[in-house]
Amino acid sequence: MHLRCETVLDGLRNRHGTIIDARAAAEAVAERNQAAAEIYRTTLLQHTGTLLTAARGALDSLPPARHHAGWAARLDNLEHAADQIQQILSEAAHEPDNETAHTTQQAMWPHLVTWAEHAGTARDLADLQHTPTTTELPGDELRKWTHLARAARSSGRLTPYESWYDAEQRLITIAVLQHEDETFTAVALAGDLDSPDVQVLGHYEDEMEAIDASPPPVPPGVLHPTASPYAERAHCAEVSFQVLIQDVREARRASDVAEAIETAVDRYGLTRGQLIRLEEFISVCAEFAQALGTQHAQRVAGRLGALSRQFAVLTAELRDAGDDLSSTVAVLPPHRTPLAHRPPGTGHPAIPTTLPGTAPPATTPAHRR
Repeated sequence: MHLRCETVLDGLRNRHGTIIDARAAAEAVAERNQAAAEIYRTTLLQHTGTLLTAARGALDSLPPARHHAGWAARLDNLEHAADQIQQILSEAAHEPDNETAHTTQQAMWPHLVTWAEHAGTARDLADLQHTPTTTELPGDELRKWTHLARAARSSGRLTPYESWYDAEQRLITIAVLQHEDETFTAVALAGDLDSPDVQVLGHYEDEMEAIDASPPPVPPGVLHPTASPYAERAHCAEVSFQVLIQDVREARRASDVAEAIETAVDRYGLTRGQLIRLEEFISVCAEFAQALGTQHAQRVAGRLGALSRQFAVLTAELRDAGDDLSSTVAVLPPHRTPLAHRPPGTGHPAIPTTLPGTAPPATTPAHRR
């Protein structure tokens, strides 16, 4: 619902990011608020207390870890948001008119965002109450399957399917192991797949059976703790590559193209150039890969970091080329004449087939006697 609303709002902005139809924008926001409030009221409201109680109980039973304080704070935020929503609904029950409903839904939205952002933490923690009983493999079988998994990993025959962290902070990975006879087995492993300490927890018929039999996941982390898909976006005038390409196609002066290049590589302006944003995109992808912590992810992070540095050099070179182009103070020669267009239905002008300055062959008819 949030993304649908954002799409509508984006369609109501001009090139400079300004809303051009305030009434339509207000209607889109009101529709989003109403839909979100109705879904919470009909599906979550009666279960919030049970969910939070189960999540807190599971959290209290876990082995101590530094991130538990953050999870507890999320549960506190969810409880506060639920209380605020309940209070808003109670106050609105005394004035059941359309205007009050609109105001109520608008007041609920920030608290609904809290549930949209953090309900997954409560759900994952509550699910820990249903931890399956796992039986460790006997010593000989454990060594056999762990050896098979390590050999398959080194030869490219171990394909990861899904991974998560469990309550003991172990990285759990479900993978498909291809045997030398071309048969396949689903295995659950604990630890970094490229580490000598990785161990097989069990082997199964398929991936779903392996997932069901393995320790359940705890809530995953985030790269930037302040990041939120529901945060208010700062809209600024961004020029797309499509617009820049068209500007170059229509350009007549070197300064026009130099300006397009400067727009693409602008690092310090209000909008920041598209190439600068691409450089930032590669850099944050490298940061994410680095944060994963596994040996394979570290290698990927190194590749992305190298790409980011190469792109920074490319951007600087392009900026320098744009400055050189601007210094030429040149215009396109006049023989590059634009095609003359006519309104639809009037036909198109004939395209000359002879070079300028040459006369067509003589066509004077012969005289009759």
